[in-house]
Amino acid sequence: MLELILKPYFVCCNPLIGLIVPALLILGNKSFGISSSFRHVCAACMPSNIPFFKYDWKKERWNLFFVAGIMAGGFLAVNLLSASTKVDINPSLAASLNEKGITDFSGLVPADLFNWNSLFTLRGFIMMVVGGFLVGFGTRYAGGCTSGHAIMGLSTLQLPSLIATCCFMAGGFIMANLILPYILSL
Repeated sequence: MLELILKPYFVCCNPLIGLIVPALLILGNKSFGISSSFRHVCAACMPSNIPFFKYDWKKERWNLFFVAGIMAGGFLAVNLLSASTKVDINPSLAASLNEKGITDFSGLVPADLFNWNSLFTLRGFIMMVVGGFLVGFGTRYAGGCTSGHAIMGLSTLQLPSLIATCCFMAGGFIMANLILPYILSL
């Protein structure tokens, strides 16, 4: 029942994200992005003599509230709006994943891959720890995350954001089609 009540809200979220970009630019000359909030948290919680964290992070408090709202929304969605049915996937994909030992499709991610026990396997370590490190490193190396470059950077016609977004897409294609099948066979 709650899903039916909140469905119109989720339908209008995408246009709202699109309207956030010009609103941030017009109202405060701010840029939209999520990855910089980790830097703000580190600057606030670990005051030290590291030059990268020596800046006025309080000017970016709005970004921390935005990220807190994302986290609260994710918590509410998982706990109040989650469907109790299995995720519908293509039967040929299910057969291919079954060959690799992935049979539990009850959640948004396969529980056979993403759980505490699989973290201590080679496949789980590569996917969760190495993958997480590469995402974090790539975000810093590219100067922002997919939301910052693809939503904010492209809408303000920045060439580095176009290049970064093309690289994100190419990396995702290579990972999903060339590297992931090898990792899943471990």
